[in-house]
Order: sequence, then structure tokens, then C-alpha cells
Amino acid sequence: MIDNIGRKINYLRISVTDLCNLRCKYCMPEEGLCKKSHEDILRIEEIEDIVREGAKIGIDKVRITGGEPLIRKGIIELIRKISKIDGIKDLAITTNGLLLKKYAKDLKDAGLNRVNISIDSLDKEKYKKITRGGDINEVLEGIQAAKKAKLTPIKLNTVLIGGFNDDEIKDFVNLTKDYEIDVRFIELMPLGEASTWAKSHFIPNTTVLERFPELMALCKEDKGSPAKYYKLPNGKGKIGLINPISNHFCSNCNRIRITSDGKIKPCLHSNYEINIRNLMKENVKLLDILRLAIESKPKEHTINEFEYEPVIRNMYQIGG
Repeated sequence: MIDNIGRKINYLRISVTDLCNLRCKYCMPEEGLCKKSHEDILRIEEIEDIVREGAKIGIDKVRITGGEPLIRKGIIELIRKISKIDGIKDLAITTNGLLLKKYAKDLKDAGLNRVNISIDSLDKEKYKKITRGGDINEVLEGIQAAKKAKLTPIKLNTVLIGGFNDDEIKDFVNLTKDYEIDVRFIELMPLGEASTWAKSHFIPNTTVLERFPELMALCKEDKGSPAKYYKLPNGKGKIGLINPISNHFCSNCNRIRITSDGKIKPCLHSNYEINIRNLMKENVKLLDILRLAIESKPKEHTINEFEYEPVIRNMYQIGG
């Protein structure tokens, strides 16, 4: 499918739950949230149907997100079902890594290709603070389990927060010296819990380049990827910079998102959603609903504009 401004849409991100076993300060309220009833979230069979129909119109890349997707009942079976759908070439998952030690091998055997692991500090106490109780050692063990299971390339997603982890940029960059791992710095977005944070917490990813002028820019292989990649001289891994605020990548956006409660979001930074179940009750075919979502993608987000309307949902409700 080609959208109205000529972008090829081939990437589907599906949130399978808004629940999580962490309470990251910029993502989720400290008290957590009320668990939705089984009827209020997409069933495994519904998700499979969505991917199957998406594959018919060119979706070949799928990412499972949350909340924390590995706490969703039936997640291994869902991965197995999606991996067998004709046309799906790349199947990945974004996780906080706490359960990878337990599930990495099963995920690989089910057909998962790779993982992205969210990790905002390498310091035990700081990690515990930002996640409100998480154990960094469990994440590090999960990374090793993913590596052993060959869920590669492994990508670490690090939200850059001024006054919190910007003093760890060197530690994260140095991980790529000796390990074949991608560290991706993501600008903090003013969504949900972080929408009221002080401006000092929002710093551009150019900070990384300022501190490491020796980083060499790499040719961008995938235009649909939001990251611009760099490499240390003789480094085994890569550094990725994702700049949704300071330098958005809307012109190359190739994705649509589906929330765990069955809404399609053509744009992450918009409140516009398409209710899959409501339309299907009106006898609209799932294939046509997906086409509608792709045709509804805006040219770009307006997050830097004066009239920008903040997104109502928190990140854990959207799937990132």
C-alpha cells in the first residue's frame, strides 16, 4: 500500500497489552492501571487475522509491543501464528527484558526474529528509580539469553532524559566497542506522564554527537527506519539516534499502529483513531479498514506547532 503522499506502508506495530511489570516514570502512573476485561482487548485470533489481512496489502514487517508484551497470555502462540503468515519477512518484539531469560528460546523457536530491549540506565539504583522497582541484573541476564537464542540484531532502546541519564551516554556508547549490539538513543517525547515534565528533561540527541565527535555516520540502509546510525572507529556495534522531536522522520514513516483495545492509530502523535470492532460490526471488511488507516495517515505530526493537541493516551496504551 502507498499512502496519499507516496509513502510505502509495510510496517505494522501491534500492542498486545497495556499492562506492564514495571512503572517507568515517563510512561506509566505510579499506581499502575486497572486491568481490562478479556472482552476489551484484542484476542489472539483477532490479531492473527489483522496481520493476515495486512500481509495481503504489503505489510511484511510486524512488531509486537505493549505495555510489556511478554506478560500477555498466549504470546508464544501468537508469535508462532504470525511467523507462519505468508508475506511476513520480519517479526520482532519490544520488551523491557525482564522475562527474556525465561522466554528467549521459546520465542526464537516460535519464529521471532529479533528483540528491542528498553533500558534507560546501566546503574542499578538509577534503573530501580526510573522503573520504580526494576532489577537491572534481570535485564542484563535477559540480554544474554536473547544473544544465546540468536534473537539478533539486539537493539537497546534508551530514552535520553536530561538530568537523569545524560551522564551515562559514554557508558552506553562504549557498549558498542566490544559487542555486536545497537544502542539507540530516543528523544523523550512530551506524551502522557512526561507531558508535564520540566523542559530541562527534554534534550536533543545531538548531545550524543557533541560528546562523541569521533562517531562516523553510516549510510542509511532502511529509509523506513527512524534511526540515523553511527559507529565508533573499529566498534563492533552501532549507535542509533531517533529524533522524533528535533528532527522528525515523518516523510519516511512506513507504519501504522494498533492498540491492545482494537484501535488503529495512523500517527503516533495524533488522537485520531479507527475503531476496528465498531467498523466490523457495520460489516466493513478488515482489509478495507486497514486501507482506510493507511489512507488516513497525515503528512506529518504537529508536535512542534503552537496549535498541537497533546495525545490523550499514555505510551503504554499506544505501544510506542
